Amino acid sequence: MPRFTPEARKANQALVDLLGSIAERKNSTQAQIAIAWLLAQKPWIVPIPGTTKLHRLDENIKAVSVELTPADLHDIDDAASQITVQGARYPEKLEQMTGR
Repeated sequence: MPRFTPEARKANQALVDLLGSIAERKNSTQAQIAIAWLLAQKPWIVPIPGTTKLHRLDENIKAVSVELTPADLHDIDDAASQITVQGARYPEKLEQMTGR
């Protein structure tokens, strides 16, 4: 996955760090913050995280209880707008199958 090459991970660390700082304030995990952020976008957006581990399923479910304030959402949006995510989401052959 191009987004997870060492170079891309290093470049994208700023976004991970931002989620980590908010997660620490909210006594939650970065994954919970990411899911809570998605849930806060529109009422019809439903994240579908995948996992094979029961403890991760529990973690994901608890994201519903994370309350992001307007200030939290602003901080995430502001920081994300200043970060250019590096690396394609999928390898080229898979990207062609996404219908873009």
